[in-house]
Amino acid sequence: MKFLTAFALLLSAAFLGTRHVSMSELPAAAASEGQGIKAGVEDEKYAENPGKEGDGDHTIGPDFRVDPDLTDKGNPKGRNFKFAMRLKDSRIFRGDDSTLDPKKSVRKERKIFVYVPAAYKDGTRAPILVTHDGPSRLDLVRKALDNLTISGDPGRRLPAFIVIAVQNGGDDSKGSERGLEYDTLSDRFARFINDEVLPAVLNNAEIKAAYPKIAFTDNPWGRATMGCSSGGAAALTMGWFRPDLFRRLITYSGTFVDQQDDDAPEEAKYPLGAWEYHSGKKLIQNSEKKPLRIFTHVSENDNGSGDPEGTYHNWVMANRRTAAALKARGYNYRYVFSRASRHCDRRVFEQTLADTLVWMWRGYEAD
Repeated sequence: MKFLTAFALLLSAAFLGTRHVSMSELPAAAASEGQGIKAGVEDEKYAENPGKEGDGDHTIGPDFRVDPDLTDKGNPKGRNFKFAMRLKDSRIFRGDDSTLDPKKSVRKERKIFVYVPAAYKDGTRAPILVTHDGPSRLDLVRKALDNLTISGDPGRRLPAFIVIAVQNGGDDSKGSERGLEYDTLSDRFARFINDEVLPAVLNNAEIKAAYPKIAFTDNPWGRATMGCSSGGAAALTMGWFRPDLFRRLITYSGTFVDQQDDDAPEEAKYPLGAWEYHSGKKLIQNSEKKPLRIFTHVSENDNGSGDPEGTYHNWVMANRRTAAALKARGYNYRYVFSRASRHCDRRVFEQTLADTLVWMWRGYEAD
């Protein structure tokens, strides 16, 4: 009943179009439920067989090319939407944590970019891809969807997933809002996306006017997340701590290093931050295998590539160890090492992103 009350409030605001309904105006139960998974319901019924094609370790470069599937081929285009969410309205990331460095700026609002592909049919429960540092690389993801949702090759066809590109809270590294959101080892950011961002998308007045019956799948295998650098660390962390919500994870130049705030409460359990995934506590190797499909990448000249292990800040070392841990634990993983390239190098995305998305969604069965 509380959820229905909240839904009615959001729906009325969408039709009136006069103001934004903040999270603080919602009943607490609805704000926390959001688009939450009904635990176990989908898992009991769903099965897929992605096979092993494309799994394992791969090397590209030093020469790069643009994949034709990431260019404009003149295919039908989807719809773009943009709106903002004020940080002060959030129940999860208000921009006022005590760990924040007062010298680092915090956004008053974050922009949300949404792309609904032309192949999406209103009323179907769409799979989704949540990307970090929005709208970074959204142009390439849009082109992949325009071309590959209608591919004549069944083995290269993408499902008509909806893209939600979420802007970070501001600044970078330790003491920043972005760092707090992306580099902290907890389920907090996954809850923020699930409980606040996804409902905001579904109840946006402009989006609902264009797609009155828009819906997202509750199947965690239909929910992917992607990011680069700390955004890549956030993608892994979302799935690691909440595999009931997100199971397809894409990380480029992932910040699997010690970049968690030194005074974060999570330091007591994970003192080396994301370095703990592959070293230190070796979370991947020493934890029960989780239902996840994971893509990782690192560049030859990525951040800290020449730094010694004791700095806990060498991206190449961190990502190689992460891939090795995933392999040893028997995960469905794909690891790309790009020669003669840099941190979050656009050339790497232009060559690999279509293949990455095809591999990531292999085996998915739509609702």
